[in-house]
Amino acid sequence: MALTTLDANTALIVVDLQRGIVALPTVHPSGEIVERCVQLLDAFRRHRLPVVLVNVTGGAPGRTDQAGPRGDFPAGFADLLPELKQQPSDHVVTKRTWGAFTNTDLATYLRDQRVTQVVLCGIATSIGVESTARFASEHGLHVTLAVDAMTDLHPDAHTNSITRIFPRLGETGTTQQVLDLLERTRA
Repeated sequence: MALTTLDANTALIVVDLQRGIVALPTVHPSGEIVERCVQLLDAFRRHRLPVVLVNVTGGAPGRTDQAGPRGDFPAGFADLLPELKQQPSDHVVTKRTWGAFTNTDLATYLRDQRVTQVVLCGIATSIGVESTARFASEHGLHVTLAVDAMTDLHPDAHTNSITRIFPRLGETGTTQQVLDLLERTRA
């Protein structure tokens, strides 16, 4: 679905732009993804809209076929990138699972801010971004996905999320389309 509107109370959720995640080999250059996310951050802050910065410090318990982090990450792994220019008004969510809603205060924060829509970006498309988008949708929020402001570790997983999953969860568009819509709805 093409982008149609941004609600008056729309929040930006930036997923896992932290030292350890950005250092992983991704489908698209992480520098480009960070740059687009920063453009969104600057615009949301300029319009005094809520900004949520998410990082991950562990993995959910349970057996999987693919070994993943179960304990503590190396020092500095979860440090948010300085390029994000974290502000005192930003809400930081530290998660220990794929999605930013599970066992965090994110749903309460968004409800307290009267947020009705979220725009998502970050790394990894099929993990943190998709899981957070699914829960946002299940919480009754309108979901917008800036698809050129996210990437994944695997091209097929990225493509599946972008082409098959995200259109079922919300509206998709480019960073520039989100920025243009933000300017039009805030003029």
